[in-house]
Amino acid sequence: MIDKELLDILVCPLCKGDLEHDTDTQELICPRDKLAYPIRDDIPVMLVDEARRIESE
Repeated sequence: MIDKELLDILVCPLCKGDLEHDTDTQELICPRDKLAYPIRDDIPVMLVDEARRIESE
């Protein structure tokens, strides 16, 4: 489980915007850039090259 304090300070490395934690997919979502950053072994991978593009809803 990722630490709540860590989630509060993390921002998108591309736009510096707030992230949303998706507990189902274990990803941090940037709604502005439509990117999902993976969380692997409770560690957020905050690299744009590792993020997956998400579809707008």
